[in-house]
Amino acid sequence: MTETLNAYLQSSFVIDFEHPSILEKAKELRGDTQKDVDIAKNCFTFVRDHIRHTGDHRDAIITCKASDVLALQTGWCYAKSHLLAALCRANSIPTGFCYQRLSLLGNGDEPYTLHGLNAIYLKDFGWYRVDARGNKEGVNAEFSPPLEQLAFKVKASHEIDFQEILSEPLSIVITALQTYTSFEESLKHLPDCTEITRL
Repeated sequence: MTETLNAYLQSSFVIDFEHPSILEKAKELRGDTQKDVDIAKNCFTFVRDHIRHTGDHRDAIITCKASDVLALQTGWCYAKSHLLAALCRANSIPTGFCYQRLSLLGNGDEPYTLHGLNAIYLKDFGWYRVDARGNKEGVNAEFSPPLEQLAFKVKASHEIDFQEILSEPLSIVITALQTYTSFEESLKHLPDCTEITRL
Protein backbone atom coordinates (compact mmCIF):
# COMPACT_ATOMS: atom_id res chain seq x y z
CA MET A 1 0.00 0.00 0.00
CA THR A 2 1.48 3.34 -0.97
CA GLU A 3 1.85 6.18 1.51
CA THR A 4 -0.65 8.19 -0.52
CA LEU A 5 -3.35 5.55 -0.19
CA ASN A 6 -2.49 5.00 3.46
CA ALA A 7 -4.05 8.37 4.29
CA TYR A 8 -7.38 6.95 3.10
CA LEU A 9 -7.18 4.04 5.55
CA GLN A 10 -6.89 5.98 8.80
CA SER A 11 -9.28 5.99 11.74
CA SER A 12 -10.29 9.31 13.29
CA PHE A 13 -12.82 10.77 15.70
CA VAL A 14 -15.44 10.94 12.93
CA ILE A 15 -14.33 7.92 10.90
CA ASP A 16 -14.12 5.75 14.02
CA PHE A 17 -13.89 2.34 12.40
CA GLU A 18 -12.10 0.89 15.42
CA HIS A 19 -15.40 1.10 17.30
CA PRO A 20 -16.64 -2.46 18.06
CA SER A 21 -19.96 -1.96 16.26
CA ILE A 22 -18.21 -0.78 13.09
CA LEU A 23 -15.76 -3.70 13.17
CA GLU A 24 -18.61 -6.17 13.68
CA LYS A 25 -20.69 -4.76 10.82
CA ALA A 26 -17.64 -4.55 8.54
CA LYS A 27 -16.86 -8.22 9.20
CA GLU A 28 -20.49 -9.16 8.52
CA LEU A 29 -20.49 -7.28 5.22
CA ARG A 30 -17.19 -8.83 4.19
CA GLY A 31 -18.57 -12.34 4.61
CA ASP A 32 -16.44 -14.99 2.94
CA THR A 33 -15.23 -12.91 0.02
CA GLN A 34 -11.73 -11.52 -0.39
CA LYS A 35 -12.46 -9.36 -3.44
CA ASP A 36 -12.38 -5.68 -2.62
CA VAL A 37 -15.02 -4.86 -5.23
CA ASP A 38 -17.50 -7.26 -3.65
CA ILE A 39 -16.80 -6.06 -0.11
CA ALA A 40 -17.10 -2.42 -1.16
CA LYS A 41 -20.38 -3.10 -2.94
CA ASN A 42 -21.77 -4.82 0.16
CA CYS A 43 -20.79 -1.84 2.30
CA PHE A 44 -22.23 0.63 -0.20
CA THR A 45 -25.52 -1.23 -0.53
CA PHE A 46 -25.93 -1.49 3.23
CA VAL A 47 -25.41 2.23 3.81
CA ARG A 48 -27.53 3.24 0.82
CA ASP A 49 -30.47 0.97 1.61
CA HIS A 50 -30.47 0.52 5.39
CA ILE A 51 -29.40 3.90 6.78
CA ARG A 52 -32.18 6.47 6.55
CA HIS A 53 -31.46 9.80 4.86
CA THR A 54 -32.20 12.48 7.43
CA GLY A 55 -33.69 14.87 4.88
CA ASP A 56 -35.91 12.31 3.20
CA HIS A 57 -37.36 11.14 6.51
CA ARG A 58 -37.09 14.42 8.48
CA ASP A 59 -35.41 12.54 11.30
CA ALA A 60 -35.08 14.57 14.47
CA ILE A 61 -31.58 13.47 15.38
CA ILE A 62 -28.48 14.68 13.51
CA THR A 63 -25.51 12.31 13.30
CA CYS A 64 -21.89 12.82 12.28
CA LYS A 65 -19.59 10.14 13.68
CA ALA A 66 -19.68 6.83 11.80
CA SER A 67 -20.51 4.73 14.86
CA ASP A 68 -23.43 7.05 15.70
CA VAL A 69 -24.76 6.80 12.15
CA LEU A 70 -24.69 3.02 12.46
CA ALA A 71 -26.25 2.98 15.93
CA LEU A 72 -29.04 5.41 15.11
CA GLN A 73 -29.54 4.25 11.50
CA THR A 74 -29.87 7.77 10.12
CA GLY A 75 -27.76 10.57 8.65
CA TRP A 76 -27.51 13.32 6.09
CA CYS A 77 -25.54 12.40 2.97
CA TYR A 78 -22.35 13.57 4.69
CA ALA A 79 -22.89 11.33 7.71
CA LYS A 80 -23.73 8.37 5.50
CA SER A 81 -20.46 8.94 3.63
CA HIS A 82 -18.65 8.85 6.99
CA LEU A 83 -20.15 5.45 7.76
CA LEU A 84 -19.37 4.05 4.31
CA ALA A 85 -15.76 5.18 4.62
CA ALA A 86 -15.49 3.59 8.07
CA LEU A 87 -16.89 0.26 6.88
CA CYS A 88 -14.60 0.16 3.85
CA ARG A 89 -11.52 1.27 5.78
CA ALA A 90 -12.24 -1.38 8.42
CA ASN A 91 -11.94 -3.84 5.53
CA SER A 92 -8.63 -2.28 4.41
CA ILE A 93 -10.19 -0.59 1.37
CA PRO A 94 -8.97 3.01 0.88
CA THR A 95 -11.93 5.38 0.87
CA GLY A 96 -12.14 9.15 0.55
CA PHE A 97 -14.66 11.95 0.51
CA CYS A 98 -16.01 13.91 -2.45
CA TYR A 99 -18.45 16.78 -2.71
CA GLN A 100 -20.82 18.43 -5.12
CA ARG A 101 -22.37 21.86 -4.81
CA LEU A 102 -26.06 21.54 -5.69
CA SER A 103 -29.25 23.52 -5.66
CA LEU A 104 -31.04 22.40 -2.50
CA LEU A 105 -34.43 22.41 -4.23
CA GLY A 106 -33.07 20.78 -7.37
CA ASN A 107 -34.24 23.61 -9.62
CA GLY A 108 -30.87 25.31 -10.15
CA ASP A 109 -31.78 28.25 -7.91
CA GLU A 110 -30.60 29.26 -4.46
CA PRO A 111 -30.07 28.08 -1.82
CA TYR A 112 -27.08 25.91 -2.64
CA THR A 113 -25.54 23.29 -0.42
CA LEU A 114 -22.73 20.78 -0.46
CA HIS A 115 -23.63 17.17 -1.14
CA GLY A 116 -21.36 14.47 0.27
CA LEU A 117 -20.32 11.22 -1.39
CA ASN A 118 -17.34 8.86 -1.49
CA ALA A 119 -14.54 7.64 -3.70
CA ILE A 120 -13.37 4.07 -3.13
CA TYR A 121 -10.02 2.78 -4.39
CA LEU A 122 -10.53 -0.59 -6.10
CA LYS A 123 -7.55 -2.62 -7.24
CA ASP A 124 -8.94 -3.31 -10.70
CA PHE A 125 -10.45 0.12 -11.33
CA GLY A 126 -8.62 2.78 -9.32
CA TRP A 127 -10.67 5.52 -7.69
CA TYR A 128 -14.40 4.99 -8.15
CA ARG A 129 -16.99 7.49 -6.94
CA VAL A 130 -20.19 6.26 -5.30
CA ASP A 131 -23.15 7.95 -3.64
CA ALA A 132 -24.85 6.12 -0.78
CA ARG A 133 -27.31 8.91 0.11
CA GLY A 134 -30.24 6.59 -0.58
CA ASN A 135 -32.40 6.09 -3.64
CA LYS A 136 -35.90 7.49 -4.09
CA GLU A 137 -38.08 8.64 -6.95
CA GLY A 138 -35.80 10.46 -9.39
CA VAL A 139 -32.63 9.34 -7.58
CA ASN A 140 -30.92 6.11 -8.57
CA ALA A 141 -27.31 5.70 -7.48
CA GLU A 142 -25.68 2.33 -8.19
CA PHE A 143 -22.39 0.49 -7.68
CA SER A 144 -21.26 -0.92 -11.02
CA PRO A 145 -17.59 -0.09 -11.72
CA PRO A 146 -16.20 1.26 -13.89
CA LEU A 147 -19.53 2.96 -14.70
CA GLU A 148 -20.16 5.90 -12.40
CA GLN A 149 -23.82 6.30 -11.47
CA LEU A 150 -24.25 8.98 -8.83
CA ALA A 151 -27.44 10.31 -7.26
CA PHE A 152 -27.21 13.75 -8.86
CA LYS A 153 -25.76 15.40 -11.95
CA VAL A 154 -24.50 18.96 -11.93
CA LYS A 155 -26.76 20.98 -14.22
CA ALA A 156 -27.01 24.64 -13.20
CA SER A 157 -24.26 27.21 -13.71
CA HIS A 158 -23.61 27.68 -9.97
CA GLU A 159 -23.52 23.97 -9.25
CA ILE A 160 -20.08 22.33 -9.01
CA ASP A 161 -18.82 18.76 -9.26
CA PHE A 162 -15.62 18.94 -7.22
CA GLN A 163 -12.97 16.47 -8.40
CA GLU A 164 -10.91 16.41 -5.19
CA ILE A 165 -10.79 13.19 -3.19
CA LEU A 166 -10.15 14.06 0.46
CA SER A 167 -8.84 11.71 3.10
CA GLU A 168 -10.97 13.39 5.78
CA PRO A 169 -14.37 15.12 5.62
CA LEU A 170 -14.40 18.89 5.21
CA SER A 171 -14.26 20.74 8.51
CA ILE A 172 -17.27 22.89 7.57
CA VAL A 173 -19.31 19.70 7.17
CA ILE A 174 -18.30 18.34 10.56
CA THR A 175 -18.94 21.71 12.21
CA ALA A 176 -22.43 21.95 10.70
CA LEU A 177 -23.39 18.43 11.79
CA GLN A 178 -22.08 18.91 15.32
CA THR A 179 -23.44 22.44 15.84
CA TYR A 180 -27.00 22.20 14.55
CA THR A 181 -28.52 19.17 16.24
CA SER A 182 -32.21 19.47 15.35
CA PHE A 183 -33.63 18.76 11.91
CA GLU A 184 -34.99 22.28 11.47
CA GLU A 185 -31.75 24.01 12.47
CA SER A 186 -29.63 21.58 10.47
CA LEU A 187 -31.72 22.18 7.34
CA LYS A 188 -31.25 25.94 7.70
CA HIS A 189 -27.48 25.63 8.07
CA LEU A 190 -26.40 22.99 5.58
CA PRO A 191 -22.76 23.62 4.58
CA ASP A 192 -21.88 25.36 1.33
CA CYS A 193 -18.71 26.50 -0.42
CA THR A 194 -17.56 27.29 -3.93
CA GLU A 195 -14.08 25.76 -3.74
CA ILE A 196 -12.35 22.94 -1.91
CA THR A 197 -9.37 24.48 -0.18
CA ARG A 198 -8.20 21.59 2.02
CA LEU A 199 -6.73 18.78 -0.07
